[in-house]
Amino acid sequence: MPGVSLWRARYSPQEQRGLLDAVLANIAHAPFYRPVMPGNAKPFSVEESNFGPLGWVSDQAGYRYQATHPVTGKAWPAIPQALLDLWDAIADAPPPQCCLVNLYREGARMGLHQDKDETARTAPVLSVSLGDDAIFRIGGETRRGPTKRLTLQSGDVLMFGGVARLAYHGIDRIKPGSSTLIPGGGRINLTLRRVKD
Repeated sequence: MPGVSLWRARYSPQEQRGLLDAVLANIAHAPFYRPVMPGNAKPFSVEESNFGPLGWVSDQAGYRYQATHPVTGKAWPAIPQALLDLWDAIADAPPPQCCLVNLYREGARMGLHQDKDETARTAPVLSVSLGDDAIFRIGGETRRGPTKRLTLQSGDVLMFGGVARLAYHGIDRIKPGSSTLIPGGGRINLTLRRVKD
């Protein structure tokens, strides 16, 4: 699909464990929480946190980026160096300002959506998978257009930009027990974004 690149097993099992250690060290300072949908306050099925100068949040007031954790009020921890190195290697864009961290436990999913709360849309969206396999779906710029499905596995890196920057995408489901990497089971997805030009 034009604008979409996939690197299978970009991170070795040892590198995945090292990256997970860095992620969990940050989570100790910016714990996972469960966002809610704007308006109706329905809880997400995923838990979230963020790293970097800005974090993406959702609550009854809407979607937005902010510099502090909505529960603790503290600044988000820095993006791990391994992720910044990855971005430098493949993104060909100024540094990311946000790393959204999604935790998918069994039964969690993410409906089709666009990443459009950013003004820096010339930069791609870069995603790293850790833990259980996930059924990922991606389409075009209309919600009802055709989509493609692929399985993302631990250590895979996916990037979409250019003509695919506003592609609808989501996670249909995860495959519980397909990995033992994440304590307690599940999948962690790390999404790097440039927010502002």
